[in-house]
Formats: sequence, C-alpha cells, structure tokens
Amino acid sequence: MKHFELIVVGAGPAGIAAATAAARCGCRVLLLDDNHAPGGQIWRTGQEPSANKPVTSTENRRATALRRLTACGAKLLLGARVFDVPSPNVLQAITESLASNAPELHTLHYDKLILATGARERFLPFPGWTLPGVFGPGGLQALVKGGFDVRNKRIAVAGSGPLLLAVAAHLRQDGAHIVSISEQASTTQLLSFALSLLAHPAKLREGLHFRSILRGSPYRLGCWPVAALADAHGNLTAVRLTNGKKTWDESCDLLACGFHLIPNTELPALLGCTLNNGFVQVDAQQRTTVPNVFCIGEPTGIGGLDAALIQGEIAGLTCAGKPTSALASRAAAGERFTAALARAFRLRPELRSLAAPETLVCRCEDVPFSALAPRTSWTDAKLQTRCGMGPCQGRICGPAVETLFGWTPKSIRPPLSPVPVGALFLPPNSSDSQPVFTKEHQ
Repeated sequence: MKHFELIVVGAGPAGIAAATAAARCGCRVLLLDDNHAPGGQIWRTGQEPSANKPVTSTENRRATALRRLTACGAKLLLGARVFDVPSPNVLQAITESLASNAPELHTLHYDKLILATGARERFLPFPGWTLPGVFGPGGLQALVKGGFDVRNKRIAVAGSGPLLLAVAAHLRQDGAHIVSISEQASTTQLLSFALSLLAHPAKLREGLHFRSILRGSPYRLGCWPVAALADAHGNLTAVRLTNGKKTWDESCDLLACGFHLIPNTELPALLGCTLNNGFVQVDAQQRTTVPNVFCIGEPTGIGGLDAALIQGEIAGLTCAGKPTSALASRAAAGERFTAALARAFRLRPELRSLAAPETLVCRCEDVPFSALAPRTSWTDAKLQTRCGMGPCQGRICGPAVETLFGWTPKSIRPPLSPVPVGALFLPPNSSDSQPVFTKEHQ
C-alpha cells in the first residue's frame, strides 16, 4: 500500500533534513522529488572534483546528509512529479522511466505532509533576454554540472541576489572568464547586509572566499542589464549595462542573468495553505494553516541553506512527536538572516521599465509587453493574450507581470505540471481505486 505516516515533497536540503529527522524517530517516511537524485539545486551532483578543484564544504555537507538519509530508512521516490490533490490526505504523482519514458501513476496517502518545494529564479524581461546564450545563473550552473563546457567562455553575470557571486565563482573554477558581476542592489543596501553577516561568520567567510576566487573580475553594485545584444545571425555578443548615470556595452559569449529567487508555492496553494506576501504562512513548528501540512525552506522565505536545514529538522521532529525547543535559537537566527536577505536584494523600481513594447513577457505564448500594457489584471491578460497559459503555466511570466504591473497570478489548479494525456487513463498504482481526476476537476 502507498500509505505513509509522513510524506515529504522535495528532496533538497530541507526535505532531506525533515525526512531524516522523522525517520530516525521511527516514522514511516516517503521522500519524493521530481529530480532523479536527491539534493536539489544547491546539492546537485556534477562531475567529480578535479585536482585543481578540491571538495568544498558544501559538498561535504551534502555527502554527510545523504549518508544519514540512506541510514535512516526513509523510502525514496525520485523522478516523481506531484500534479494533483484529488482528496484530503492524498497526492497524485507521476513518474517516467529514464529508459522507456513509460509513465506510472502513484496514489499516495499520508497522515502528515511536509512541503519542501524550494524556489526558482526570477526573470524580468528586457530586450534580448530570450536570445540563445542568455541563461539564469542557477540554470547555467546546473548545465555546467551536467557537463556543459564553459572553458575560456566570456561570461557576464547580472541581476540580483547572493547566487550571482556563488555561481560566478563556480564558473570561474570551471574555466570560464567572468567579465563582470553586476548587482542591481545599491551599495547602501549591500553594506547593511555585509554588516549583518558579522553574526554569521561562516557565511561571511564563504562570501570572502568567492571574492578571492573572482579576483580581477569587476563586482559592480547599483548596476543592472538593460539589453542583450546579438549579431546578424542572432548570436549573443554583448550585454548593455547601466548604473543609472551611464550606459555601456560589455562583450560576452554567455549572459547569466536572474533577479534573486521566488518560492514554488503552487502545491501549497492547491492544498489551501494561506500565503502571506507570496510565502507560505507557518508557525514556529513549520505548521501551515492546513491541518497536518507543514512547509519548510524557501517557500516560507528565501533564507538559504542553513535556514532550510533547521526548518526541516524542526518539521521532521514535530511530525514524529518530538520536542524542538532546543532548536529555537538557530531557527530565530535563520529568520533574521532571511529578513536581511529580503532587505538587501529588494528590486529597484527602474527594473519595471526595462521591457520595450516588442519585448516578449510570456515566452511560451509569444506575448509581448505591448499586448499586456492595456490589460487590467492577470485574469484579463490570460483571457485576451493567453499569457501564462503555456507549458510553464505562468512560472516564468507570472512573477514578471507581478513586478511589472502588480498583478498576482491566480487560478492554481491541477495538473500542476504537464501530464501526458495517455497517463490519465492509467490505473493508479495503489491499493484503492482513486481516480486521477475527481469530477470537479473534469
């Protein structure tokens, strides 16, 4: 039977911590993720370290966490996408075999549920942002870990958030030439953030380590991209940057550009969890407003690795009926760091005016800015332009229109991700006969 005391959705650091803590206390735990290996983006596996690229502290922490996960007895279901919540305490997920692409449905019953769905990069439209060679920083890093060769490539890194510096350092270690790092946040914002790191010496050391790796590459504050430029064949040649006073072009082969992170809250929203300012509302034990549903990591606030790990441990122990008071001080430190990140990397208003009339905002449905400007709401835009109705289901353009127009994307409904039509006719892999979609979904 596919019934578990606890299901953890998301096998990044937070989900691993939660599953390990609960399983060690005797809970029957299932940890599932849409990737085919645990670790999430931050602990994504890649090529083995070379002689000039030693094992990092992050890789050591990942190895330790995975050893504990293996030893705790939690079950893993990898390559699984949760796409529906057909009834209370039931999830529908689909897996596809890497060898045959044959889909399989899973009906998963739970007593308690922990959501560790992570975050994704925020993209804001500007002329040329859809050119080949323009990546999100995290997306480019994932490609490089998968074998994409950036040796001797000139890479410009731009946008906002601590991810820029970390990705730039990793790309440099992989042989890339980092022509510049452009952070839109002001010097005042970043100085305040740097001072807050005195309370987090490990993070301060990490930041200084990244800067030492990037010696010789300019790190500009209060600077942002306004266009990506291409030659007659459509190949990226340069990024146009500005600091609000002057504008210049910087030659590059690749551009890694993203504006911090936004939480993946689609599944919490489908379950009925209350959102507050775009994040899932939780209490001190990570409980959401839905009974027996918990949420941890970035969906509750963009706070980084340490905050995610402590939240995962708290939620796992709580689900197992164990006390968590000893972890309160570390959790409070994580909350303070999360708040500091939000203040430091808040977006400047100039970013709302980057798009030209012909700039695509919805890449899936080829909807330009000029088609959205006359619209009055997210629903009006969807009805009149199909914005947000493509394969990504608004995950890219939704945050963009929220920044550009103040519209809040709505209408979260199953399937949460594309599902092959044929898979909907498969019998669920469960002991009961739960339908794939209930009548109200049809």
